[in-house]
Amino acid sequence: MKQEITLRITLESPPRGVDYGIQKGSGAVYETLQKQRSVNENLRFEFTIHLKTDKEGLPDFAGPVVQGPAGGRFVYVDIGTYAGQRDSFYAGRLKVPLRGITREMIEQLLADPGNILTTTVPGTGKNGSPNYATVKPFDGWAVGK
Repeated sequence: MKQEITLRITLESPPRGVDYGIQKGSGAVYETLQKQRSVNENLRFEFTIHLKTDKEGLPDFAGPVVQGPAGGRFVYVDIGTYAGQRDSFYAGRLKVPLRGITREMIEQLLADPGNILTTTVPGTGKNGSPNYATVKPFDGWAVGK
């Protein structure tokens, strides 16, 4: 039986009128899940990923929304046309790293089914457009409810 953990990404203050969603799949063959249009509020995406361990016994992750190689896993947030919004001026992805998730955090998650991993990332870049590429600065993940 595969263990699953729940993650919540809060996208803080993204530009108004832009579609966002979690990417399932990779390359040109993908689907955008939980599509939401920004309306001057934070957006939240909550989903599960598969938990596994690497050869050193450290947490590693898999599943249809997990991207990247071992040691460098991440989740994409699709933006604008990448999220299926045909009339959007914006097109791209935000890369939310899964680094920094420790064994201790996993133990807390498994000890209480109400716990989830949470992170908040900036939704707007310095120029006022959506935040693209790898999240910077990235404050990491925390165990929450």
